[in-house]
Amino acid sequence: MAAPEEDEVEPVDEDYNNALFTFPPEVQEAIDQVLPSTDPLDKPDFNAVEFINNLFPTEQSLANIDEVINRMRTKIHRLDDDIRNVVRGQTNAGQDGREALVEAQRAIQELFKRIKDIKEKAEKSEQMVKEITRDIKQLDHAKRHLTASITTLNHLHMLVGGVDALESLTRRRQYGEVANLLQGVVNVLEHFQKYMSIPQIRQLADKVKKIQSELGTQIIADFEESFSNQGSRPLTNQKELTEACLVVNVLDPKVKKDLLKWFVKLQLQEYLVLFQENQDVAWLDKIDRRFAWVQRAVLGFEEKYGRIFPSDWEVAERICVEFCHVTQDGLSMVMQNRSMEIEVKLLLFAIQRTTNFETLLAKRFKGTTLLPHVEKSQSSEPTPEDKDAQQRDRDPLNPFDVDEDEDETEAVEIKPAAKPRVSPFHRIISQCFEPHLHIYIESQDRNLSDLIQRFMDDFRTQGPPPIQAEEGGAVLPSCADLFVFYKKCMVQCSQLSTGQPLLSLTASFQKYLREYANRLLSGNLPKSQTPMPTSLNFSTLLKEGLKESSSEVPKFTADEQYRVCSILVTAEYCLDTTQQLEEKLKEKIDSSLQEQISLSGEVDVFHGVISNCIQLLVQDLESACEPAMTAMNKVNWSSIETVGDQSGYVNAITTHISRTVPVVRENLASARKYFTQFCIKFVNSFIPRFINHLFKCKPISTVGAEQLLLDTHSLKTVLLDLPSIGSQAGRKAPASYTKIVVKGMTKAEMILKIVMSPADPQSSFVDNYIKLMMDTETSDFRKS
Repeated sequence: MAAPEEDEVEPVDEDYNNALFTFPPEVQEAIDQVLPSTDPLDKPDFNAVEFINNLFPTEQSLANIDEVINRMRTKIHRLDDDIRNVVRGQTNAGQDGREALVEAQRAIQELFKRIKDIKEKAEKSEQMVKEITRDIKQLDHAKRHLTASITTLNHLHMLVGGVDALESLTRRRQYGEVANLLQGVVNVLEHFQKYMSIPQIRQLADKVKKIQSELGTQIIADFEESFSNQGSRPLTNQKELTEACLVVNVLDPKVKKDLLKWFVKLQLQEYLVLFQENQDVAWLDKIDRRFAWVQRAVLGFEEKYGRIFPSDWEVAERICVEFCHVTQDGLSMVMQNRSMEIEVKLLLFAIQRTTNFETLLAKRFKGTTLLPHVEKSQSSEPTPEDKDAQQRDRDPLNPFDVDEDEDETEAVEIKPAAKPRVSPFHRIISQCFEPHLHIYIESQDRNLSDLIQRFMDDFRTQGPPPIQAEEGGAVLPSCADLFVFYKKCMVQCSQLSTGQPLLSLTASFQKYLREYANRLLSGNLPKSQTPMPTSLNFSTLLKEGLKESSSEVPKFTADEQYRVCSILVTAEYCLDTTQQLEEKLKEKIDSSLQEQISLSGEVDVFHGVISNCIQLLVQDLESACEPAMTAMNKVNWSSIETVGDQSGYVNAITTHISRTVPVVRENLASARKYFTQFCIKFVNSFIPRFINHLFKCKPISTVGAEQLLLDTHSLKTVLLDLPSIGSQAGRKAPASYTKIVVKGMTKAEMILKIVMSPADPQSSFVDNYIKLMMDTETSDFRKS
């Protein structure tokens, strides 16, 4: 068939074109990866019209149309050649593939034959190895059994020989050789545990047990005979007894326990005779003789017999421990029989000497006989960084910020910390004094009573301490002395008992904290002639009517103001320290009694003292301002014709505030929050009283109301600056205070604006009242 002419273009249906060259997206993506191309003709969304427009964008570009057509024809010829070569290359591909497949099958068959031959040869080799090693395995089993038999026979020989040797050495008391041999025999016997069903083995084991029992009985008898015949002469068989102790280490632990129990009892025989209950030296005043005796006894034991017993037996410690138990029982009995003769000084003397002895024992011995299974714990001492931090946070006046091992004047902040490990000797004897600690508690109660009375006398004669330049009112020295005394009592009592006696001492603390607050603090506050209500508000003040006290309240002197501030600062210190005292008591007392420790009632008492002090300061300032407000009521406000400067009563009130508030602020420099409370309480009371006096200014003209409005605005400015008045610091008043002043004085201003409104018609007055006051209470409306 003849090929078509190159110039001829065969028309092709457009749908056919799209069907022929459009591929699914994944196929097109694979083609792009295998045959990347930038030619526009290779794009799947090829548009012939757009392509031609790009080639000939303008009419002038049609001049080179022949050149473009030639290039396209050349490209078509090149593509036809490539397609032709590919088709021809694939003509013989099928035949070559079939021949390659046949060749591969042939190679696989050859490989399979070779693998089969190798497998057959391997099986034959394995069979040959099994036949060769069969005899070797039998020899290995025989060797292992023979070795076990020889080892067992050797052990049996050693056991039989060891038992015979032990019997002979035991009769001759050659304990040094017995100690080494017995341990070996016991170790060998452990290998025959699985053979105990054999009668001969069981007989040997019974012999070993019998020998151990005879050795224990014989050694204890040797010790008893040696020490019973000793008298004042030195032992002649110390070496034999030393070797006997080595044997005891191998025997049943009960033998060692019985031997030590007998020996310790022997060492304390003299003590039991010397310090019987009916002896004069058994009483508390000669308690030192008990401790001196045991020290001599321990030194004598270590000098005479210390080398006999092994060091890990801790015989000296056992003697001291048994001495402590015997002494505790003896002291308990003698104090019970002579309880009427116990005085507090004698009791404290005995307790002090006893605790000193317990401390000495704790330093001398480890306490392993008391707590044999307790592991050594690491020290809980604070790090240098912790000590530095505590030093920075110290309060020099607070005795409960003092570490118990330091001087009382070096105070640190109380922080919960891990308690150090208590010595096993702690209260091992001194616990016998606990039933009699009520004598100590009663004595401390009397001392606290005398201390409070002394504080009262000192305050009457000396008064409060002088003012500090920077800190304001000073804390009363008696307060620090009281808590230092509390701290001493608490530490001393907690060393003796952390149970009911400490709880009783806490009750005494509570009693005298209240007494200190009521008698010394509240009792020395300046007396007021006119009691002031604790709180005032608009409604209650207006409902009580326009009553006025005919008697004037005298103003506090500077000394009285300072005394009130000093008592307030002292109460604050007592409040904080009482809370720390409660925490410290809970740390000291037993966990079962911690819930019974509560000083919240005493904290409330000191809160009450602080509130009374603040109320007295508020009342003092109000009494100073009262004459000025009374003078305001005496002015004929209906005859005022012109509005001038602020009135004289405003100047008087400002003067009193300027004189009083800076003094109070200076005296409360160390208690800023209570100065803020003083300011808030004053304005809460002053503003309602001022409004009450405004109601008394009737009749009043419009001009008079304008003058009063000017005065009210001036007072409002003064009150807003009250916390910082006379201060160079210019500190901004708290937002809560400012809000109270603005709200109260704004109401006073609204009342005056109502008065300034036209009186006729009456409905206009009512409308203005409701609009400005936002308050429709009948009582307030009547006042207006």
